[in-house]
Amino acid sequence: MTDTDLIPAPRSVSWVPPAPGHHPLDAETLIEARPGTEGVARWLRSTVGAATGLPLAEGNAGGNEDGNDDGNRIVLDISPEIAARLGPEGYRIVIDGYAIRVDGGSAAGLFWAAQTFRQLLGPDAFRRAPVRPRRAWPVPMVVIEDAPRFRWRGLLLDVARHFMPKDGVLRTIDLLAAHKLNVLHLHLTDDQGWRIEITRYPRLTEVGGWRARTKVGHRASPLWDERPHGGYYTQDDIREIVAYAAERHITVVPEIDIPGHSQAAIAAYPELGNTDVIDTASLDVWTTWGVSTNVLAPTDTTLRFYEGVLEDVLGLFPSAFVHIGGDECPKEQWRASPAAQARIKELGLADEDELQSWFIRHFDQWLAERGRRLIGWDEILEGGLAEGAAVASWRGYSGGVAAARSGHDVVMCPQQHVYFDHRQAPGDDEPVPIGYVRTLEDVYRFEPVPPELTAAQAAHVLGAQANVWTEVLEDPRRVDYQTFPRLAAFAETVWSPLPRPAARDVTGFLERMGAHYARLEALGVDYRPPGGPRPWQRRPGVLGRPIDGSPPIV
Repeated sequence: MTDTDLIPAPRSVSWVPPAPGHHPLDAETLIEARPGTEGVARWLRSTVGAATGLPLAEGNAGGNEDGNDDGNRIVLDISPEIAARLGPEGYRIVIDGYAIRVDGGSAAGLFWAAQTFRQLLGPDAFRRAPVRPRRAWPVPMVVIEDAPRFRWRGLLLDVARHFMPKDGVLRTIDLLAAHKLNVLHLHLTDDQGWRIEITRYPRLTEVGGWRARTKVGHRASPLWDERPHGGYYTQDDIREIVAYAAERHITVVPEIDIPGHSQAAIAAYPELGNTDVIDTASLDVWTTWGVSTNVLAPTDTTLRFYEGVLEDVLGLFPSAFVHIGGDECPKEQWRASPAAQARIKELGLADEDELQSWFIRHFDQWLAERGRRLIGWDEILEGGLAEGAAVASWRGYSGGVAAARSGHDVVMCPQQHVYFDHRQAPGDDEPVPIGYVRTLEDVYRFEPVPPELTAAQAAHVLGAQANVWTEVLEDPRRVDYQTFPRLAAFAETVWSPLPRPAARDVTGFLERMGAHYARLEALGVDYRPPGGPRPWQRRPGVLGRPIDGSPPIV
């Protein structure tokens, strides 16, 4: 382990000659925050300052009138030269025995530089208070230049299946920031729960926010947790989450599922369901896993209702993108519904698949008229999309390839590679084993851009995200276990300019992870150790659904 075991790996890092040395950070070190850098200065004081016990006061500790940056200070600056050469999220750090100079192409680039600077201080800089007295913190004298490969570096957090209280979401945002990830995709609604307050429709959370009990393990498990489960975010909670993320240059993308994955909404407002097929008033929020056959009715009432939902959503989330799901919509009820069949005939549609596409196109246009962009799971390609719509390719690479070839932007998140609810190793010790084995090395070899895309088509790949589905992740510790350390490997695949998967330096990455495990320990992350789960991380007797063999490349 060395001072420069950085994750994700920067584009370039070199020691300042003539030999490796260190620059002290001490009680006299000041922060000079030049225009546009005040937010990063506040973050450094509140995190690095708290961990080190150093005041990091505001001021100029010796800069000369001619602009010389000498002195015991950290100089934060926005650099047009960095922006032009490395892009707005690029940065440069120079620690050469004089002032510590940190330049970003924008405030975002400067913030990512601050994450690197924190790593240079060692794992104790990731704690919330000093753990041992130090007069000075040695910082390696290095020059680092860096910039991200992709502009969408994300994590999906499913808070619908198992609700995560607000403090857990804020903690997740901090963990994303520490890994230079900049998108949090919040999966807010599903069959098993509705997690966002919509003021005009209070029953969405009064009824839809709670279920009577919960299946424990895979849906074939005989086990139940008989306690009611639920919770939701008030609109002020959402405002706080969005603002907290924005301070860390992270965009929160909301997902409201349409037209499938909607039983919680129908339980709250039965008129949204196919009332001519089933007694929707008898439905409850779903208590098991899988895909419910209870889907939205293709009525004007439903369209107006969800327009009202989305009006609140647009007021809370400034994100350019709004995710509307669009996946896994069973068609049984539509086939049996006279009203749905009449709507198909009225619209001149061929079948129920085109009816699903009609739903998606309606909200595609509705969002576009309000200056937002629709993003949905790759099923939305099947009915044609408006020009600005984007695709999250989850069933494999093929949906993303088709979207990019059609001129649509893509976020790659193939389940065979970056679904973090899938197990991390074979063996009976792995808790609630789901899906294919995806080891830390497997994730490190994930490549977001399929080789069959041309350069012009590849430009439509905005980036990638890892998805954390929580059917079998009942609390933050389980989320930690499934997410870490694999999120560190994922972060490097979307930030660093890695070679093709077969040529990647897995050994070097695993060596750098030695330092990163210590950071995760300091942050209190209940990650999976390299040697396997700790005793309290196991779930003996809880049924999973492991799939043997290597995942198909589709």
